Amino acid sequence: MTVPGRRSSTFSRLLRHGFTDPSAAEQLLAVPELSALRGDSVLLDALGATADPDLALRGLVRLVEAQPEAERQTLTGTLLAAKPFRDRLLGVLGASEALADHLARHPRDWQALVTYEAADLHPGVAEFERCLADATDPVSLRVAYRRCLLAIAARDVCGTTDVAQAAAELADLATATLRAALAIARRAAPDDAAQCRLAVIAMGKCGGHELNYVSDVDVIFVGEPAEGADEGKALQAATRLASHLMRICSETTVEGTIWPVDANLRPEGRNGPLVRTLSSHLAYYQRWAKTWEFQALLKARAVAGDPELGADYIDAVSPLVWQAAERENFVPDVQKMRRRVVDNIPVAQVERELKLGPGGLRDVEFAVQLLQLVHGRSDATLHSGTTLDALRSLAAGGYVGRVDAAQLDEAYRFLRAMEHRIQLYRLRRTHLVPEDESDLRRLGRSLGLRTDPVAELNREWKRHASVVRRLHEKIFYRPLLDAVAQLTPGETRLSPKAAGQRLEALGYADPVAALRHLEALASGVSRKAAIQRTLLPVLLGWFADSADPDAGLLGFRKVSDALGRTPWYLRLLRDEGAAAENLARVLSAGRLAPDLLLRAPEAVAILGAPEGLEPRGRDHLEQEVLAAVGRADGAEQAVAAARGVRRRELFRTAAADIIGSYGTEDSPRELDPGALVDRVGRALTALNAATIAGALRAAVRADWGDTLPTRFAVIGMGRFGGQELGYGSDADVLFVHEPREGVDEQEAARAANRVVAEMRRLLQVPTADPPLMIDADLRPEGKSGPLVRTLKSYEAYYRRWSLVWESQALLRAEHMAGDADLGRRFIELVAPLRYPAEGLGEEAVREIRRLKARMETERLPRGADPTLHTKLGRGGLSDVEWTVQLLQMRHGWAEPGLRTTRTREALAAAHAAGLIATDEAQTLEDAWVLATRVRNAVMLVRGRPGDTFPSDGRELAAVGRYLGYGPGRVGEMVDDYRRITRRARAVVDDLFYGS
Repeated sequence: MTVPGRRSSTFSRLLRHGFTDPSAAEQLLAVPELSALRGDSVLLDALGATADPDLALRGLVRLVEAQPEAERQTLTGTLLAAKPFRDRLLGVLGASEALADHLARHPRDWQALVTYEAADLHPGVAEFERCLADATDPVSLRVAYRRCLLAIAARDVCGTTDVAQAAAELADLATATLRAALAIARRAAPDDAAQCRLAVIAMGKCGGHELNYVSDVDVIFVGEPAEGADEGKALQAATRLASHLMRICSETTVEGTIWPVDANLRPEGRNGPLVRTLSSHLAYYQRWAKTWEFQALLKARAVAGDPELGADYIDAVSPLVWQAAERENFVPDVQKMRRRVVDNIPVAQVERELKLGPGGLRDVEFAVQLLQLVHGRSDATLHSGTTLDALRSLAAGGYVGRVDAAQLDEAYRFLRAMEHRIQLYRLRRTHLVPEDESDLRRLGRSLGLRTDPVAELNREWKRHASVVRRLHEKIFYRPLLDAVAQLTPGETRLSPKAAGQRLEALGYADPVAALRHLEALASGVSRKAAIQRTLLPVLLGWFADSADPDAGLLGFRKVSDALGRTPWYLRLLRDEGAAAENLARVLSAGRLAPDLLLRAPEAVAILGAPEGLEPRGRDHLEQEVLAAVGRADGAEQAVAAARGVRRRELFRTAAADIIGSYGTEDSPRELDPGALVDRVGRALTALNAATIAGALRAAVRADWGDTLPTRFAVIGMGRFGGQELGYGSDADVLFVHEPREGVDEQEAARAANRVVAEMRRLLQVPTADPPLMIDADLRPEGKSGPLVRTLKSYEAYYRRWSLVWESQALLRAEHMAGDADLGRRFIELVAPLRYPAEGLGEEAVREIRRLKARMETERLPRGADPTLHTKLGRGGLSDVEWTVQLLQMRHGWAEPGLRTTRTREALAAAHAAGLIATDEAQTLEDAWVLATRVRNAVMLVRGRPGDTFPSDGRELAAVGRYLGYGPGRVGEMVDDYRRITRRARAVVDDLFYGS
């Protein structure tokens, strides 16, 4: 007897055997139906070996209770006497609640697990067809299908088959099921069957002989008329048969469903006809198919229906599959496919996604398929639709390193085993790792993790996913390095031709040059070469993710050659997580940033410093520049130092802009383009103002020491004054001076003019650093007027002669360098011109409109597309800025918010004051920001300024990448630009021209 308050010995034994609810288990073991089993320790041992002993025992009780009285003893006797049967049955019951339900409904089906012959261990299509032969309708087909599934699951959970064999058996069972379903459909419509030949082509995992327990079965239907039949009527008959086949498998009955049959991989997808002739398929693939469709056809396999027609289809499409890598658009298509599609996965599920998540099954499958497409055109050993078989062939041919292939194989098997066990539990289609503790425990135990199933499962899952993430990129590039470095003994290496094919497929336009660069970087036994071999597989992937991988690799070689002997350079790239990716993005985004970097390669350190990409403030830069000028010997050396600071900061600004626009693995791209424009404009204004201050100090010091005979100030105008500079902008300025007390005015004027001339000369002296062009054409009288005037001269001119366009130009005036008090007084002087009391008169408004209309007709370059010219074109910068400036001049006297030199600030103030509607303000801002970014992109990509989109395809694609448009989307980019600026022009016509 059991002492009150103490657990029974049975309770303790149940705990030791893995039961989580021993009390409930004790009660189940006590039911009369299990009397023949209760005292046998063999049963407890077998239950304890299952994934979920509690689940297995509940299922066993249900099964025994469902047996007819006369057969119950047969089941219990067999269970005790036959260990293989006991392991199979209890293994299934402990892993699958759904199959336990099936056995409870069909209690005699346990007998499918009794036989243990050689043919039973690894059945094929023929064996499954025999098992399904008696099915005459959808219901009986489902019962027979589940009976076969029961045997597959038993072999799987007991380890008789591995995960790849189980997946192959599931695909074979699907093949037999499709054949049985087609036979039922034909019997139901003999006239249709007589009119046509119909072949069923398996695609996806079924075609690849690697099916899940619960998965859509992807198919394509091919039809031809029977001899003497009309083609149109035959295709209609074939379509009815195919539709009936799909319903037989997909519809829910009293026995549930089998699986959905999905024909959406057919030409034109769900919009195309369900059944086509072979010639119609070929016409589509030869003319219209996209690269992903050939990738899908890689797994095509004829499985049911007319075998001759199925074979003809495979023979016809196979050559097209292996020619896909030669297609003109293969590179951008591949780049699009390489981007993992996780946008549609809810954020909360990304970390639990076995298939699509980072380091998931899709990463392995895509990588293998891409390498097959690239190299399979010249190597028929790679023509396998099965992922693991193809991976072995890739390793045998040297296309993937053997160690990498072995690690991927192990990771893929583990992830597929997880997927199988998760689906097997309820026979539901899912790729999510469960969150419930009991589900994770059962899953871990089903995979042989018994000590601490949940912790071990999470650890192993994360380890394998990490391997996949790491190798997903590496397997593309590691063999390329082995091909040129020839350091890995025992490896079969890529031939130069195969290496070139792979580089071409990844977007490299000149694979021969790329291989030369790789050889120069990675060959040898030095520590530097060893580090490069570690870095390059990842860097090559980042280069390939850009519009110009060749430029990225060439730039990296140049930077590495320049800094190769510098101890911190490779250490920075290896140890600082973001530095290598930042460098790859910068080097492959265009010409400007790499040119700046190569003039002083040590600036690469900026890319690894925690705050390295943060722009420096104007005061900080001016202090640094003036200190450098103060240490220099002579004016030219001083300004060279100032220009060196400017070049470094220009690189910092460009690098931050590129990285913010592209994004990195650790930092998503900036989603607010206006913020990027403002950051660039402020940074460029600050560094140009500091450089001009340094040039002014150097010019003064050369001839006058510390004090010029006249006070001198530089006033920023245009985009410089508005802090809206782009990379290609000149610095528009006015120069103003005021003689010091006791200094002759003519002497002061000569001094001021000499300073201006010397500043301009120093800032444009040819050196390794980019020049700073100063433009003073907005001064009174334009090019005909003196370069520099006194404050009194400006006052007299503006009081007597000023034209309305000069008042408009002064809206952007802001002190930038030199005497701060003089600059402040100049700004006070022009305030009444910028914001006239009571606003502009009607005549002045008409004059501004006339000037704008004349500029549109006269200044647009000949042959330029007015819909794409960012400055003077329809809805471009000029349209938006003149509209905003007219509002400032009309209402700035009454609205303090409008008194700003910055376009976006003035536009926001006009909206806040009710001068412009919300949608109109947003339309103008969108157009202005987009046009500004296009100009910046052109300069970054081409290395020289431009006001319209490049004509070169690669440069246009690079502009698109900067603006957030992926590969193959340049047409969409141009269309968007036209649409946005067209809307802006409509607002301009309303607000500016009053139409």
